[in-house]
Order: sequence, then C-alpha cells, then structure tokens
Amino acid sequence: MAVEGGMKCVKFLVFIFNFIFWVCGVALVAISIYAQLTLNQALVVGSSSAASSPVVIMVVGIIIFFISFFGCCGAWKESYCMVTTFAVLLSIIFLVEIAAAIAGYVFKDKVRSMLEEGLWDTMRKYGEDAPLTEAVDKLQEDFRCCGATNYTDWATIERFRANDTVPHSCCRVNTTNCNVHPTAATIYEEGCLKGIEAWMKKNILIVAAVALGIAFFEILGIIFTCCLMKGIRSGYEVM
Repeated sequence: MAVEGGMKCVKFLVFIFNFIFWVCGVALVAISIYAQLTLNQALVVGSSSAASSPVVIMVVGIIIFFISFFGCCGAWKESYCMVTTFAVLLSIIFLVEIAAAIAGYVFKDKVRSMLEEGLWDTMRKYGEDAPLTEAVDKLQEDFRCCGATNYTDWATIERFRANDTVPHSCCRVNTTNCNVHPTAATIYEEGCLKGIEAWMKKNILIVAAVALGIAFFEILGIIFTCCLMKGIRSGYEVM
C-alpha cells in the first residue's frame, strides 16, 4: 500500500526518531562503559548493587538499540502489529525510566552510605585480599585521596595503627618512607568518599542531559508511532 501525503511525512518522522533513538541507545552504552572504567575501583570497593549500576545502564542501552531497529522494520513494512508492539515497548521503557529516576532521588542518601560502608569494609581487608588491595591503591592514586573520610581513618585499623603508617598509595610523592608517620605534607589528607562524590556531581549534569534528551525523543516517538498506527489501521484514508 502506497503511503501518501501526511502519512508519508509521519513515516519519515518515525524513521528519523528511530535513528535518534538508536543514537541514544549507543550513548547509554558509551556512558556505562565510561562510568565502569572511570569508577572501576570505587565500584569494586563499594556494594555489589553499586557495582551493577553501569551494567544496568548498558543493558538498557542495548535494549533501546534493538527496539529502535524493531521500530524501523515496522515502519518500513507498514506492519500494524510491529508498530503497535514498538509503541508499547517504548511506553514501558519510558515508565521504567521515570520510576528509576524517582528511586534514584529517593535513595540517593542510601547510596552514599552504602559506598562509605563499602570503603570501610575494604580498608579492613586491605592486605588480605589482593584484588581489593589493588583496587584501593588504584582508587587512592587516581582520586589523590587517603582513607574513607580522611587519612586518619587508617589509624583505626590495627596493622596501620601499630606502625603509625598508611598505605603507600596515600603518598603525595612516591618515596620509600613517605607512608611512615604520615602528615599532611607527605600524604593526601582528604578521604576518597569526598573525591568520588565530587566526580559524580561533576558528571551528573551530563547524565541528566542525556536522560532528558532520551525522554524527550521517547515521547515524540510514541506520538509519531501512534499516528502511524492510526494511519496503517485506517488504510491512510484519513490522511
């Protein structure tokens, strides 16, 4: 069935939307990979739920990626069933994103406390678990921090309190005894929790902008798809 007039325009818009939607899916995957690589050590020392967050974002991005192709096929074949399924799936994703945003706002303080608890738990296991020890060292070096809230946190751990030392990764300058009898002149004073929070606040605007952009195009996509559904069902007689 030929597509004419306004319906041809709607079909074109659905294609344009799906391309943008596909780009959004790729953007989510890229953001998740960036977050995983940048905060890898922070996620390792944190809770398992915090560590899974970038994975969840990646899964959502992949789902969006494939759904956009599904929408393109439905529009190209002018399949009412495929276009309807696409509209339903897109609406579900939109509702899930709203729920996730609300949950993220409600539990933002809990996420901070979970991260702090994870940092303390890993500090207590420092030197006993090789992967965690390496993760803490890399985290302190990358964020130029020491301990959870400040460098004195290490003094609460027996093995460090006995020798009045801190991990070597706390040192400002890599020298042999820089971690012995630590002072503000030789080691980083601020804790890693503050550094991680600063990084998150710095990048939250990027995440928010991407999320708002995706939501905007999802709404447009739902509207255009519903118009196309109506046109396909009526045989374009109303267009």
